Amino acid sequence: MRIDVVTLFPGIFAGPLQESILARAQARGTVEIRVVNLREFAGGRHRVTDDYPFGGGGGMILKPEPLWAAVEALRTDAARVILLDPQGRRFCQEVARELSRESHLILLCGRYEGVDERVREHLVDDELSIGDYVLTGGELPALVVIDAVTRLRPGALGDAAAAQADSFAGGLLEEPQYTRPEEFRGHRVPEILLSGDHKRIARWRRLRSLWRTWRRRPDLLETAELTPEEQKLIEKFREGNHPDKYL
Repeated sequence: MRIDVVTLFPGIFAGPLQESILARAQARGTVEIRVVNLREFAGGRHRVTDDYPFGGGGGMILKPEPLWAAVEALRTDAARVILLDPQGRRFCQEVARELSRESHLILLCGRYEGVDERVREHLVDDELSIGDYVLTGGELPALVVIDAVTRLRPGALGDAAAAQADSFAGGLLEEPQYTRPEEFRGHRVPEILLSGDHKRIARWRRLRSLWRTWRRRPDLLETAELTPEEQKLIEKFREGNHPDKYL
């Protein structure tokens, strides 16, 4: 997979792309990530990339010419051009899976008061937002997309099954996790996790995943793939029953 990021502030990407999973994925050839300075595609001696909005108003707007020039220089037949913008569709795990199947992404980082509307209408294939809040620009959202997508690519993680067990991967929040020591300041690891009974452990984990999702993110249950038994369990939770009752 190849990911090109077009930004006015390439330095923002230096640290995150050189650490942890993203660094290893690039070293292994799982993904190629290139950060491109938008100013390189701006004309004139001063490399101007923004201008005042027609009709008045505060703030500056990214001009269409440098964005068009950057995309035309980077685009391949397989490229999917995405604008990171608060008005885009909400980025989630399902969208990450969708993008992980692409071979080339071009991420455009919005800035200031936004981009010229012609960029939305005629240049990009998609627009993504990582949440309903205001950030300084599209760089941090681009890093979120890169991280979420890269870890889903084959070979990015040491454990190929790890991504499938993460929160949201199956539509639910992940169950509680414990490690050594077995007891810490009077708090013990649940005995069932030490039992060696893999069938009961799997049952406990699924029940706790359902329980945690119901308590913290009940909205996820509306689209999660649940068995008829699990749907009945949710009803039992609503009636005040604890998940351990059904082990």
